[in-house]
Amino acid sequence: MMRPLTRGLRDASSILGMLGALVLLAALAAAHAQTAVTRDDVIAKLDHFETAAELDIPALRQQALERSRSRSKNEPPPSKRPPIAPDLTKLPTFNVDIQFDVDTPIVLPASYQTVGRIADALTHGSLLPYNFLIVGHVESTGRRDNNVLLSQRRADAIRDILVNTFKIPAKRLQTVGLGEEQLLDPARPNAPVNNQMEIMTVSKVAETEPPAHPAPAAAAKKKPAKKR
Repeated sequence: MMRPLTRGLRDASSILGMLGALVLLAALAAAHAQTAVTRDDVIAKLDHFETAAELDIPALRQQALERSRSRSKNEPPPSKRPPIAPDLTKLPTFNVDIQFDVDTPIVLPASYQTVGRIADALTHGSLLPYNFLIVGHVESTGRRDNNVLLSQRRADAIRDILVNTFKIPAKRLQTVGLGEEQLLDPARPNAPVNNQMEIMTVSKVAETEPPAHPAPAAAAKKKPAKKR
C-alpha cells in the first residue's frame, strides 16, 4: 500500500526539481539580458574625448613585461601594487567581459555578439572621429610574466576580430596587455572582474589634407597675336 505513495512523492520531487531548474535558467537568462552590452552603452562611455593621451604604447608593453619579471624580495603583494600606467585611468573607458578559452587568446563564440556591438559603436557617427586603445588584463593567478603575455595576446585577438571581421580600420586601434600589473580591483586580486578588457578613447583621427591644386597649365599663358 505504501508503494504508490512513495512513487507519488518521487514524481512530485522530480517535478519540483525540474521547476527549480527552469526558474534558475530563467533567472540566468534575465540576468544576461540585463547585462548584455549594447551599442549605446559603449558610445555613452567613450564619447567624452577632451585631449589626446600622450602614450608610448611599445614602451608601456615593455615596461609591463619587465615589471612582471621582477623577483625583488621587497615586491609588494598584488593588492598593494601601484598601477603601472595611472594616466590610463583618466581616459574615457568602457569595461567589458569577453569570454576566452582557458589560458588562451581564443574568443568564445558567445562573446562575438559583444565584440560586434563594440564594432557598431566604433562605426557610429559619434565615435568615428576617434582612435582607441584596447587594454588586456588578467587576474592575479599563475606567473606574472605569463599573465602579461596572455593579456597582450587577448587584446590583439579583440583588435584582429574588429579589423578582420567587422572591418574597423586597423590604424584606429592600438593594444596593450597589462596582465596583473594594473588590477581593476586591487582589493580582490583573484576576482574575475580583473579579467575584463578595456576600450579607451585616446586621440582624434588625423584629418586628411585636401589634394593640392595642379599648377596652371602653360597653355593659360597669353598667346601671341596672329599676323594678318
